[in-house]
Amino acid sequence: MSYVAHVLIYFEIYFVVALSLNLVVGYCGMLTLAHASYYAVGGYTYALLSAVLGWTFVPALVAAVLVGSVLSLALSLPSWRLKGDFFVLGSLAVQAVLFGVFSNWSDGRAALGSWRNLTNGPNGISNIPKPELFGRTLTEPVQFIWLASAVAVLVALIVWRLTSSPWARVLVAMRDDELAARSVGKNTRLAKVQVLAISIALVAIAGATYAAYVGYIDPSAASLDESILMLSMVLVGGAGNFRGPAVGAFTLVLIPELLRFLRLPNAQVGSLRLAIYGLLLVIIVHFRPQGLCGRYRLK
Repeated sequence: MSYVAHVLIYFEIYFVVALSLNLVVGYCGMLTLAHASYYAVGGYTYALLSAVLGWTFVPALVAAVLVGSVLSLALSLPSWRLKGDFFVLGSLAVQAVLFGVFSNWSDGRAALGSWRNLTNGPNGISNIPKPELFGRTLTEPVQFIWLASAVAVLVALIVWRLTSSPWARVLVAMRDDELAARSVGKNTRLAKVQVLAISIALVAIAGATYAAYVGYIDPSAASLDESILMLSMVLVGGAGNFRGPAVGAFTLVLIPELLRFLRLPNAQVGSLRLAIYGLLLVIIVHFRPQGLCGRYRLK
């Protein structure tokens, strides 16, 4: 039961990640590789506030959202001028900078959380307190799954409301032809700032939830591999609709877990699992390039 709960918690965390990224990629048409770094911003913010300052879950989560929203300007302001491949490169630069900050802002002689040792470098931040709700500490996966489910449902409702609003139609118009959207009076610059701030705020929620569940966060959470995994969830599930992120997150979380049950030789199990995993992704992309549930396909 604990294993099933563990897998479901990871699915719910990545479901939130995919929902947030789909706003930028699917509805706005901007492909970004910086999403994992903002996911880590949420995790590190939560970790520092809870482990160092002793904040409880909800205030630390709100602070992670606010920090992520402010840092979204690093990506949203260049997006006014950068388009297509140049925006991808700009997002990659943001990812590299934030990953470098997480990996190098450390000094073993200084206290964790101080100006000289804010992230603890490659060692990461451990011993993050488990959340406490209604007087009960959520130490087991079966207990934590209720919190993760509540977070996933809340974010899903927010995204559903946003994507059903006229604001989402502005994003789609901007995605299809930004010049035409501007010609009818739509403020595309403001829309880009808004969608990136909302998307990054939501992925910060996922990062904080991950840090609270695992009790540890390190720079690997902000790696390029993690960004590519998040982008794969949106593209495999289908960009530009509400069902795609759920299907993509479920597929890419479930496939590696199912491969654990194959009777593979111990010496080659890791490599074979990755090879099978990659082959399945290639098959999906080849036969369903718009995604399993998608109608829109990135050009």
